[in-house]
Amino acid sequence: MAGIAFGTCCSTISSTSNFRTSWLKLETSTHRGGTILKKPNNVRTLAIRAEVNFVSADEAKELIAEGYTVIDVRDKSQYDRAHIKSCYHVPLFIENQDNDIGTIVKRTVHNNFSGLFFGLPFTKPNPEFVQSVKGQFSPQSKLLLVCQEGLRSAAAASRLEQAGFQDIACITSGLQKVKPGAFDAVGSTELQDAGKAGLITVQGKISAVLGTVLVCAYLFITFFPDQAEKLLQLAPTG
Repeated sequence: MAGIAFGTCCSTISSTSNFRTSWLKLETSTHRGGTILKKPNNVRTLAIRAEVNFVSADEAKELIAEGYTVIDVRDKSQYDRAHIKSCYHVPLFIENQDNDIGTIVKRTVHNNFSGLFFGLPFTKPNPEFVQSVKGQFSPQSKLLLVCQEGLRSAAAASRLEQAGFQDIACITSGLQKVKPGAFDAVGSTELQDAGKAGLITVQGKISAVLGTVLVCAYLFITFFPDQAEKLLQLAPTG
């Protein structure tokens, strides 16, 4: 008598290769007493891939027109400065307000350096990220994930793939590379500048002013050397 054992395994996602895989297992065996069901030793694997689609800003606009929903995974501070109109905000990282001694020390160091100079909040992974997305969208939904640099959206896409989402796209290099006016945006600044904050923005303005002054001085000396020499002679020598 021939016995047939048939088993299936649910679809899973590989975080290293970014594709979903299904397994189909089939084995036959012979047993004198009749048909039996046993665990298969030989496995035939069928791989079905559903890779994340990394697109440019122009391609992202086309996807939105095709019905993709935009999910902004940045932290609240960057989202508030500027975000794509009508997008959903589900942050991959949230502000870390824990009060254990280790976190307090790390937060103090962070706020005195990265927070002060770059305006970066002290954050931790959002434990409700996947559940928040699953609560609003089905695994068959077409999702366009965006962040400022492209790293968080890629990480978020990997997590959603593991949760069974099959149609995900991300903007390569994030919103920092989009051109002004590329998307209908809401906020106090341009999308590409939403990641800029802290003293670095003041330094940037000072550098721009100094650069303009130096360029003007160079042009003045180049085209009006006689007048420039007279001005230098009037300057106090100490």
